[in-house]
Amino acid sequence: MGHKRFPINPPHPERNCWGCDRYCPSHALMCGNGSERTQHPVEFFGPDWATWSPPQAQAQALEAPAQDTTTGALVQYGSRRSC
Repeated sequence: MGHKRFPINPPHPERNCWGCDRYCPSHALMCGNGSERTQHPVEFFGPDWATWSPPQAQAQALEAPAQDTTTGALVQYGSRRSC
């Protein structure tokens, strides 16, 4: 028996509790996951919640200095070394 697939954008997320794999109806919580239902991420973050990434991670990836893969040393662009 496999896992239940987690719906990315369910039609009526307010009807279920999303706190465990049972997906209980909101009026009959069976798992004891507190007294209130757990909301689906689409209710918190909107329909594009699965494609979201933190803006800081994107900026850091663009600004990160390059490293030499063989030595691990930082590569400085624009500087010339004399032989």
